Amino acid sequence: MIGKIVELGTLISPAKTVRCGNGSYPVLSMTMHNGLIFQDEKFKKTIASKDTSDYKVVYRNQLVISFPIDEGVLAAQRITDAGIVSPAYGIWNIDQTQVLPEFLEHALRCDRAIQYYKSKLRGSTARRRSLPTPTLLAFKIPLPTIDEQSHILDKIHVARLIIEKRKEQIGALDDLVKARFVEMFGDPIRNTQGRKTTEFINVVKMQRGFDLPVQDRQQDGEIPVYGSNGALDRHNVAKVHGGGVITGRSGTIGRVFYTEGDYWPLNTSLFSVDIHGNNVIYLAYLLEMFDLSRFVEGTGVPTLNRNMFHNKPIIDVELSEQKQFAVFVKQVDKSKLFLSRVA
Repeated sequence: MIGKIVELGTLISPAKTVRCGNGSYPVLSMTMHNGLIFQDEKFKKTIASKDTSDYKVVYRNQLVISFPIDEGVLAAQRITDAGIVSPAYGIWNIDQTQVLPEFLEHALRCDRAIQYYKSKLRGSTARRRSLPTPTLLAFKIPLPTIDEQSHILDKIHVARLIIEKRKEQIGALDDLVKARFVEMFGDPIRNTQGRKTTEFINVVKMQRGFDLPVQDRQQDGEIPVYGSNGALDRHNVAKVHGGGVITGRSGTIGRVFYTEGDYWPLNTSLFSVDIHGNNVIYLAYLLEMFDLSRFVEGTGVPTLNRNMFHNKPIIDVELSEQKQFAVFVKQVDKSKLFLSRVA
């Protein structure tokens, strides 16, 4: 079913540049995982004051290539008859007699394609490195017949539906854990169970992260770790023992991660949390339910600092109850692991 092998340059050609001018078109944004989407879906609202007159018009089934290309930020425009994209994006016509636009998008975003882009990038600055157009067009693509492409896409669509269903089930399990937390301990912000409280800083000791020297950074093959934005980060890690908790102090403020292993990331956008005799799993969920992001609301300061935690009461729970909750979380995590493997 692979069919012949062709160069990308035989399937696409540069599109004539059409500017938005005074036209009225939906603004499209490029995403790493979902391709092109309507801007208001990404940012919740369109930036009405932004001048879009120089934006490029992209028609249905044209190929849009953004940058950095090695992050897979390219897509066939399949969501509207015509929309507009950043003037920095490249727009290409697709020869639909040879290839279905959606099939081409998958071919250009697969792992083999990403590795090709990475190996051919030029330039010294990471996110400003570029791929010469002739090099891009020389990329070789397996090209089955149109009928075979359609059959492959049908299989991809079925697989995606299964994956989305699994994600919904995993999300429901996350909600179940939070519901169990409230059932056991009440709402930690309003202290709905009237539990005894203590000062926040008596329960949680937070240390600002730091960037490690190169020789102390984690190497590939060790325990994967994640930064405060959830992205894989192998460059800013510190060794801790017996588990630890971190939370974002800027960017994704209040997002909480925990580990029971011996490695945990530390960088300047994070707080490390001294578990201070608490169960690590309970403490992570307590901080998440306590919603640290509310401490910066209305302050004009987009970063958490330790002074914000003074004179803040927080529920004080016996360690035996914390461990009981942790057992429940581990049971749920087993179900989530099974679903993720099936997905």
